[in-house]
Amino acid sequence: MEQSTASEAADRASTRRVVVIGGTGRVGEGIVREWLAAGAEVIVPTRSAAREAEFRDLLSDVTGLDRLHTVVTDYADFASAAATAARITTDFGDVTDVVASVGGWWQGAPLWDTDPEVWQRYFVDLTTTHIANVRAWLPRLPESGSYQLILGGSANTVVPGAGVINMEQAALLMMSRTLSAEAGAQRRLFTLILGPVATRGRPWVDPTWVSGSDVGRVTVGHALSDAPSGEVSVRSHQDADDRLAQIGGTR
Repeated sequence: MEQSTASEAADRASTRRVVVIGGTGRVGEGIVREWLAAGAEVIVPTRSAAREAEFRDLLSDVTGLDRLHTVVTDYADFASAAATAARITTDFGDVTDVVASVGGWWQGAPLWDTDPEVWQRYFVDLTTTHIANVRAWLPRLPESGSYQLILGGSANTVVPGAGVINMEQAALLMMSRTLSAEAGAQRRLFTLILGPVATRGRPWVDPTWVSGSDVGRVTVGHALSDAPSGEVSVRSHQDADDRLAQIGGTR
């Protein structure tokens, strides 16, 4: 596809209103930064006023903070996710895109020795949060919009001792595939499967790793392109550039 210019992309991005679920996380921070840099209006729900303040301080160096809105609210279950979607739509207007970067990591025991509390927190609670937000947001999005799911490589690569995470990520991958099949051309859904990600918390990273900024660039590229629903592996900086070249995004 033809590469779009930065000015053309900025013009298109200025019409987008994106909700980044999990935007205050380390990967989410990179996603938020890239959407703001592109010129979009960005809304980040957060469950803590303290985290909201910390997040805004972290982004104090970003141009376009007037386009960043943070909302202290819960979104972890069906009722709270629906209420949050309704509140955001009422307060800010229709949303064009949603990026869901919600997750957690746990490793420490074989699958047959899974603690019930670990199972509840890392499988039941996390998968519930994702499907609750799909239910709350997907029907609200326009056909030209996008719902984008950020997953780790554990979705399709076994990590011994982290079987609960493997199961949770694999379940979400199948969720995205099912949603894509069911939605057809009515909604665009993208799934990004990452490798290890370079973030503020990982100063020792391999320079080839994908970064939070790379993830953000790809999500913006998906939204601004006419690409159909898809599943893409983004394990490195080069993968991100290759994907943007494929869909006609700017680097």
